[in-house]
Amino acid sequence: MDSPRILAGRYEVGELIGRGGMADVLLGRDIRLGRSVAIKQLRADLARDPMLQSRFRREAQAVAGLNHPSIVAVYDTGDMDLPGGAAHDVKVPFIVMEYVQGRTLREFIKGHELGIDDSVGYMLGILAALEYSHRSGIVHRDIKPANVMVTPDGSVKVMDFGIARALADSAATMTQTQAVLGTAQYLSPEQARGETVDARSDLYSAGCLLYEMLAGRPPFIGDSPVSVAYQHVRELPEPASRFNPEVTPALDSVLEHALQKDKADRFQTAAAFAEALRAALNGVLHQAAGAATEAFPAQAPATELITQQAQAVSEQTSALSPTDYTPGDDDGPHTASYDREQMPAALAVGNEYDIEPERRAKRRAWTVTLLIALLLVLVGGGYYLYNVLVQNAAPETVAVPAVAGLDENAATNAIWEGDLRPRVELEYSNDVEKGMVTRTDPGVGEQVEPGSQVLVYISQGNEFTTIPDNLTGRTEAEVRDKLRQLGLEPGDSEPANSATLPRGNVVTTKPAPGKKVKTGSNVDLIVSNGLVSVPNMVDETVEDAGAMLDDAAVALPYRVEEVENEVVKAGTVVGQSVKAGTNVEQGTEIILTVAIEPASPEPETDRGSDEGNNRGNDGDGNSGDGNNSDNGNGRGTD
Repeated sequence: MDSPRILAGRYEVGELIGRGGMADVLLGRDIRLGRSVAIKQLRADLARDPMLQSRFRREAQAVAGLNHPSIVAVYDTGDMDLPGGAAHDVKVPFIVMEYVQGRTLREFIKGHELGIDDSVGYMLGILAALEYSHRSGIVHRDIKPANVMVTPDGSVKVMDFGIARALADSAATMTQTQAVLGTAQYLSPEQARGETVDARSDLYSAGCLLYEMLAGRPPFIGDSPVSVAYQHVRELPEPASRFNPEVTPALDSVLEHALQKDKADRFQTAAAFAEALRAALNGVLHQAAGAATEAFPAQAPATELITQQAQAVSEQTSALSPTDYTPGDDDGPHTASYDREQMPAALAVGNEYDIEPERRAKRRAWTVTLLIALLLVLVGGGYYLYNVLVQNAAPETVAVPAVAGLDENAATNAIWEGDLRPRVELEYSNDVEKGMVTRTDPGVGEQVEPGSQVLVYISQGNEFTTIPDNLTGRTEAEVRDKLRQLGLEPGDSEPANSATLPRGNVVTTKPAPGKKVKTGSNVDLIVSNGLVSVPNMVDETVEDAGAMLDDAAVALPYRVEEVENEVVKAGTVVGQSVKAGTNVEQGTEIILTVAIEPASPEPETDRGSDEGNNRGNDGDGNSGDGNNSDNGNGRGTD
């Protein structure tokens, strides 16, 4: 069985739990904190696209500072190698998020499981999240059912801030390919037109979502995203009550106000939207709905107007059918259903009373031909005026705008607004901050044809980076984040013994700290395994052995046990409790066995002298010398 994949040294990757157009979501576990997480990673087939990587990383930046119960929290972010042994030069960004159990609103809508109260309750939760994010300066720009989770307790969680931007950057509504951001069925009119986007655009999308929850279908349906976007810009939706009779007039009035085409005619804040929604539950109509409706009448397409005009001309011409005329004398034609004043002026030419039927038919044919020729002249003249007057009035060339020092989004928008097409290239720069424009090609102020391509060079930062000296002792995750911030790629982790650093902390790097390397280079990490190698202390003096264990590279406690040994010099280590070269946990006590001199035995000669003297004194009672210690015989004298 394969061991689980670990990200950033702490996130265990589990099974796939979700898939979107840009990313996969996997169930994970934070080993360090022991909690379940959701790991969102850019799809491997999209990992080589720098624009998608930038959008993916922007999601983490947008949500990192948001802390609200109705917004999915982001815990961590990073990059990893492509799975399956793919090329190591391609890194896949990932985001570690709060794991939310539940279902998306899309599933509820498809299953027709939403009532009026449920729909309004969920929308109030979404509006609370939008009110908080808007106050924090973040516009979501992609509110839709698939981006709202409903937990088992009925709470909502807004997620997927992948195309969110700060309000200061809200003018950036186009991507590099000039594709409109957002989902067509929930797109605001200003997004469809490529105009400035702000918090009110989110409220329009929220209105589309509320409409779908109440009516069981989106406000606009078309054969293609373009046709749906056209309806958002030009047409008003049918009242939701037409599709769901349970929708009250008060709720219809709130939806009508939320879906106005002009941002100024909609709700201006999520709080105002929520307040009107609560009032609608009590049957209170939204007062501004009627006036707003008059401001945006449905406009018929140009083709419909042309059809109506053609039909009117046809009806007029058919009134002059040859069957309406009766040949006769000079009394002229007899009318069947009209008088002479009803004839079109263009057809009432000359004295028709004396014209024979054949000549009258020819005259009508010439009249029709004249009308067709006149129409062709008008069309041709209009085409000529457009091409000669309008197009020739435009300048033949445009100047390349000054965008140096701007960020990528602001620069590309300025190029688009200048009627030019930007193409982004990356280059190193020691003078321009990373992510900012260094120069353009053609240069600033150069005159080029409208629609020309302009290369916009973005700084990657310094070409060379010095590995910091303060990485030692930090956790592996901290060091990896620091290296990424410096534009370096954290490489493989290699375990190493350390007497002082806890397991999982970085001992050093390869290349070593202080070395200057090229930006984007791989830097491998030497990480403490919390083990210490025991040195060989046998045959060393106890003082030398203690110094070896006290050394900072070992730092192991020890104690001494003495043993008599008449062969080895006293004070010499003759044994150690752990074999030399063995790896032990930090703080493991080592027992040193040290030789000491054996104790000296008592002399036997002293006992023999005492016995001889005593026996001498026990003779016949006479004095004797009693000094023969060799045989111990004390002989007396008379």
